[in-house]
Amino acid sequence: MYTFKSRIRYSEVGIDGNLTLESLLDYFQDCSTFHSEDLGLGVDYLKEHHLAWVLSAWQIVVERYPHLNEHVVIGTAPYEFKGFIGCRNFQMNTEAGETLAYANSIWTLMDIDKMMPSKPTHEMLEGYVLEKKLEMNYAPRKITVPQNGTVEENIVVRPHHLDTNGHVNNGQYVRIAMDYIPEEFQIKQLRTEYKRQAVLQDRIIPFVAVNEEKTCYTICLNGEDGKPYSIIELEGERGMR
Repeated sequence: MYTFKSRIRYSEVGIDGNLTLESLLDYFQDCSTFHSEDLGLGVDYLKEHHLAWVLSAWQIVVERYPHLNEHVVIGTAPYEFKGFIGCRNFQMNTEAGETLAYANSIWTLMDIDKMMPSKPTHEMLEGYVLEKKLEMNYAPRKITVPQNGTVEENIVVRPHHLDTNGHVNNGQYVRIAMDYIPEEFQIKQLRTEYKRQAVLQDRIIPFVAVNEEKTCYTICLNGEDGKPYSIIELEGERGMR
C-alpha cells in the first residue's frame, strides 16, 4: 500500500477540534494523487495522453475522527481494473496502527477529446500494482433518492469549485451537501454517486431528504434540467461532529 504521513492541521478541523469529513476526503484524494505522481502517471501524464480519471463513487467509513495535531498515516491501494473502470481502497491510521477511517472508490478513465471511456494504458497497467481488496462491508454503487424532501436555493458554480479538468471537484459536492446537515450530526459513513460533470456557471439545485429516524440524509445535487450531478448519502447519529 502506498502511504504518506501527516499531522492534523488547524485548518482541517471543525469546532470540536477534530478532522472534518471534507478534510478526510481531501486526504484520501491527495493520497491517490501523490501515488500517481510518484509513478509518473499523474496530471502531466494524463494531459499528455488526453485522459482523465473521473470519480464514479465513494464509500467512506469513519471509526474515529483524529484530533488537532494528531499524527496520521494515509494509504491507498488499487485492487481492480475492469475495462475502463479502476477501483481503489484507502485507509487512515494512527502511527500506532489504530484504524481511523477506510474507504472504497470507483473511477472511470475518460478520453477527454472524445468524451468517451478509455481502457488504461500499458504504463498504467504496469505501474499500478494491484493489491488485495480491503475487508469491509461494500455498499452498492447506486444510491436511492427518497421521494419526500425539500428543494433548496440554487448554487452557481464558481472558479473555486473547479479542479484541473475544469469540472467541479468531487470534494466540492460533499462540501455543498454538508451545509444541509445539522451541526450535531456525527457522520459515520459517506456514500457518493457521481452522475455527470458540472462546469463553470452551471446552477446546482439541492434536493434534501432525511429518513424518519434522522440517521440518514440524502442530498441530490441536480441541474436545472432536474437530472443529478451527484447524489450524497450521509449516515450517522446525533452528537457533535
